[in-house]
Amino acid sequence: MSQVRYQRYTWAVLGYTILVIMWGAFVRATGSGAGCGEHWPLCNGVVVPRTPALETIIELSHRLTSGLTLLAVGFLVVWSFRRFPRGHALRQGSVLSAVFLVLEAAVGAGLVLAALVKDNASLLRAVVISLHLLNTFLLVGCLTYVSWYATSGRRERFRITVRDWRRPAVLGGLVLFVVVGSSGAVVALGDTLFPATSLSAGLQQDFDPTAHFLLRLRVVHPLLAMATSVYWIVTCQVLRAQGLAGRVETLTRLASLAVTVQIIIGGLNLVLLAPTAMQLIHLILADITWVVLVILAIEVLAPRSADSDHAFVVN
Repeated sequence: MSQVRYQRYTWAVLGYTILVIMWGAFVRATGSGAGCGEHWPLCNGVVVPRTPALETIIELSHRLTSGLTLLAVGFLVVWSFRRFPRGHALRQGSVLSAVFLVLEAAVGAGLVLAALVKDNASLLRAVVISLHLLNTFLLVGCLTYVSWYATSGRRERFRITVRDWRRPAVLGGLVLFVVVGSSGAVVALGDTLFPATSLSAGLQQDFDPTAHFLLRLRVVHPLLAMATSVYWIVTCQVLRAQGLAGRVETLTRLASLAVTVQIIIGGLNLVLLAPTAMQLIHLILADITWVVLVILAIEVLAPRSADSDHAFVVN
């Protein structure tokens, strides 16, 4: 029963973390990042503002929900250390999750303290936003690993033992997906700061050599996204052709479906001029797709063995 509770808790933490990430995107999309001024961890110089504006409520609520994530992951670390022996994968996975979560909070605080919020359209903000998204993927990836390892019945060391084409193909696909996600974060920032009045006007902005760099970068993301989606669809088809049955076959089908839906939603996001609701849907589907791809990578790169232990080893 304790094992079942631990499994459920890992997935609950993962799900809650994704919701907090969504709320952070809502903060950016609504321009509420400066709701607490250039103060952190205080909000406008106080712990709780007495008559907060709407953007202050949005920003403060994101900080509070993020704080709960820190507590949830901290408890996950404690539980993992109490339940599993030294060197266990779930110990190290939970610690890595905590590390990336602290980095996530640090980057968020840096955005506020450096005034890289609201109407700031600097190159520095674009770079930090990209790094923020990169760290977010690493955080979600670690929590996914912990959740999957705890519930899938895996009993082997985590060894990347596949020496054929599948190893670079799958790892390369993960890297491509992260790059696409990071570029998407920059594009979403541009959509927020420089909203287009129509699709034709938006396309003119994208190809105008005198336009702001955030606008000219918008054309890069859909091209990268389509190329990465085709890459994953082809890779999944080839994996199925190798006769990898069971979970891997199911995961390849889910991955192909997820990246296809992402392209469709991305196209709708473009046509509808990136409304906040569509941006959030696009992001949560990206997170779900990332979770599926990470699980697929685990199953392909770390094949099961009957006599292995619980240590965490990467060759």
